[in-house]
Amino acid sequence: MRYIKRSAENAIKKRLFKGKIIIIYGARQVGKTTLVKKILEDFGGKGRYLNCDLNSTQRGFSELEAEKIKSYLGNYKLIVLDEAQNISNIGKVLKIIVDTYPKIQIVATGSSSFELAEKVSEPLTGRAFRFILYPLSMSEVGEDKDLLFIESRLENFLRFGSYPEIISLNENAAVERLNGIASNYLYKDILKIEGLKKTSLVENFLQLLALQLGQEVSYHELTTNLGVNRVTIQKYIDVLRQSFVISRLNAFSRNLRKELTKTVKIYFCDLGIRNSLIENFNRLEIRNDTGALWENFCVLERKKLHETKKNSLTPTFGVLTTKRRLIMWKKRAEKSPVLGLNGG
Repeated sequence: MRYIKRSAENAIKKRLFKGKIIIIYGARQVGKTTLVKKILEDFGGKGRYLNCDLNSTQRGFSELEAEKIKSYLGNYKLIVLDEAQNISNIGKVLKIIVDTYPKIQIVATGSSSFELAEKVSEPLTGRAFRFILYPLSMSEVGEDKDLLFIESRLENFLRFGSYPEIISLNENAAVERLNGIASNYLYKDILKIEGLKKTSLVENFLQLLALQLGQEVSYHELTTNLGVNRVTIQKYIDVLRQSFVISRLNAFSRNLRKELTKTVKIYFCDLGIRNSLIENFNRLEIRNDTGALWENFCVLERKKLHETKKNSLTPTFGVLTTKRRLIMWKKRAEKSPVLGLNGG
């Protein structure tokens, strides 16, 4: 599988060796490991990759003493801590490194901002650059292609999403892999959060959210079907959002108080995962949720665009190109018998 350059890559490289930790958030399988290993290639033997899912790595940071941490890290310029939320006291560990050994560049990744951000927020105040990595954006997929290339594959993005591993697979392989991600990775970090112990309850909750795609979230329907109260529902939404499974969009109001009390819409950070949850990968012409899929797609592309703009030190042509593409796709979709008004 060829490497697709991520828009965050240059932004991260520009922030290396500025005396701060770099933290990359994103769902599992979204391409964080591939990205950091690509960045490590520039440093050859001066870079080191550490998988924090491993017990051996966790033991290496078990003592909060600067010299022992440095001894474990070795004489490397750039060190990647992948899935850093698994390190006990990770916030304090990173603070010790950046304060004591500022010439060592640490890049930490995390698939759960709920866990990692909670652990590093106070210790790393003013000491970190933060990035969010989403599934591939259309500007990343089509970086060296023309608009027709993206447009010809648009239906596949609505059906199978844009995980880096998925876009190169045929339909059968894509469905199999998405089902594997949904069952093996989706709940791995979510179920670590205290109070979210039942996999079946989380599965049912996600399926109900998937079926409400494009609609304002009905808390009444969720509480009735799941047998839990509204506070629990809101907690689930918050945890799923911070685990990069879903994205929440609040209603707009010029009165902030009213905006906070209005209902919300929930979108999935990857449509392939959403379709896996409801076991529906059918072609668009025989679906009744095409409009909702298209809405989700546009909202997430916009979020990816905002993330790119936030991380860019200077305006880029890629951002402008993405804006133009979204406008063109919207105009063409309105005329399309598949994506237009008859799409649902």
